[in-house]
Amino acid sequence: MFAVIKTGGKQYRVAEKDVITVDKLKGAPGDVIEFAEVLILGGDNVVVGTPTVAGASVAGEVVEQTRGAKVIAFKKRRRKNSRRKRGHRQELSVIRITEILTDGRKPTPRSQAEETTPAAEEAAAEPAAAPEVEAGAAETGASETAEAKPARKRAKKPAAAKSADED
Repeated sequence: MFAVIKTGGKQYRVAEKDVITVDKLKGAPGDVIEFAEVLILGGDNVVVGTPTVAGASVAGEVVEQTRGAKVIAFKKRRRKNSRRKRGHRQELSVIRITEILTDGRKPTPRSQAEETTPAAEEAAAEPAAAPEVEAGAAETGASETAEAKPARKRAKKPAAAKSADED
């Protein structure tokens, strides 16, 4: 299923799990945003709104707030010693579409919408192993970092090389 949404004066064709970049929207990374202006719902049966589809919305999660590439506006009037250079970077929001909702449903909260991956489950199940400290180091008060670092030794020149240098 796909939908066409309107935001920032532009229209975007989106489906679930799509990542789109739109003009900046209010919200911090991780916040859920609901787009209420749905113009078309597509799939097996297409629903076209007049101008919007009643009871339809699209939910998305803010991935990050970023800025676009720099655009340089350079104006020069020849033989007039006049020129102007101005740069601009548009502020953007990166949105991951999580759900396409119909019949007036509301988006699910973020905690329920998160999908657990096997790697995340393993990391949560096994706590990080604490480094073992030798009893002697604890008694003397030596730091763990000093124990963990290997002793660095200077490489010695071979005996043949020393005799050649000395001659």
